[in-house]
Amino acid sequence: MSGDIRALDARHVWHPFTQAQTAQPPIVVRAARGSTLTAADGRSYVDLISSWWVTLHGHAEPAIAEAIAAQASTLEQVIFAGFTHEPAARLAGRLVKLLPRPLARVFFSDDGSTSVEVALKLALQYSRNRGAPRRKLLAFDGGYHGDTFGAMAAGRSSGFYAPFHELLFAVDFIPFPATWTDDPGVDAKEDASLAALDAWLARHGESAAAMILEPLVQGAAGMRMCRPDFLRLVIERVRAYGMLVIFDEVMTGFGRTGSLFACETIGTAPDIICLSKGLTGGFLPMAATVCSERIYEAFLDATFDKAFAHGHSYTANPLGCAAALASLDLLEHPDAAARRARIADAHAHGLARLSAHGGLLRPRRCGTIAAMSLPAADAGYTAAIGRLCAAFFLERGLLVRPIGNELYLLPPYCISDDELARAYDTAIAFASRQIE
Repeated sequence: MSGDIRALDARHVWHPFTQAQTAQPPIVVRAARGSTLTAADGRSYVDLISSWWVTLHGHAEPAIAEAIAAQASTLEQVIFAGFTHEPAARLAGRLVKLLPRPLARVFFSDDGSTSVEVALKLALQYSRNRGAPRRKLLAFDGGYHGDTFGAMAAGRSSGFYAPFHELLFAVDFIPFPATWTDDPGVDAKEDASLAALDAWLARHGESAAAMILEPLVQGAAGMRMCRPDFLRLVIERVRAYGMLVIFDEVMTGFGRTGSLFACETIGTAPDIICLSKGLTGGFLPMAATVCSERIYEAFLDATFDKAFAHGHSYTANPLGCAAALASLDLLEHPDAAARRARIADAHAHGLARLSAHGGLLRPRRCGTIAAMSLPAADAGYTAAIGRLCAAFFLERGLLVRPIGNELYLLPPYCISDDELARAYDTAIAFASRQIE
């Protein structure tokens, strides 16, 4: 059976972020439960990356599955222009209650990229609606915000979009002071970034609409991390020029960085926040862009001219809303914080073991996210060592997907201490082989 599926897949399916001509045949997965994926050939794999960072509590989490099934028998979908429903209203209320003020208005969409599109359009139209259009946008070098055109423009410097560069609208970038445990150069990097920001603001601040950033962790750039105090200084400077601040918490939201949202750790709320990935616990595609009441009110008018003319066919899909509500129930249970703390402690212990062993560079962690650099002459997204590392782990029943030469662990919250210990044992074994 798995051979038939693989053949059918090879004949008709186009996989994401994959060079089909050189890629190995995909593994056929027939089931998943908790932290484990079960392949059609009977082999099992511990999912150490939450299946592209979406699986929050674990695969096939019964509470979420049951909520979706119950909702499906009542209301599966309804147009959200001119209509509403209980799951959407309740979810919006829950999100606003969890998020810091002044975040108060929820716009639903489909995925992380579309949540960013909504945020960028809101920021640009906000200034236009107020009668003083601002055109410029600012972002950090290396940031990634999705693969639709606005998101690509904001992530132009990530290196993923060369075929489209001439088609993207202008976004300016400042250096990102990526740091790690015991980094001796972090102060100098932060000073250089702030100096670049000050110079840019002096030239363009009065004409800039917003700055968008991934708070604390740049995910697709290789889990590059920065310090909360640095981001507070950035936000203070940007807001002094009347710019809006957009946090892309598509990956960092829902407890990944330790606190429920990275903005809590930073101690400063953005004007707009983008949420997706873990929103539904990994069950269904869904996103939310949440903004302040001040921004929402700028779109109110007696005519349609100032309205936000944006939407998606499946906006606020009831099944996705039901999944998200069930996921939030689990997330707010006291056990959830304890699980996240346990994962963070396991990362601290594992990274200390790796540092003592040697062979891996720049250990770093933030909440349930841990990362380290693999020494490589061809560092970057296509680094051969990343593929070798992924294959080494896979042979031992562990799923990782290094970003070039950056190995990271971002597991579902149900991961066990033994499974994490296996992951670090395997990383040490791989490093030992490279040293030999």
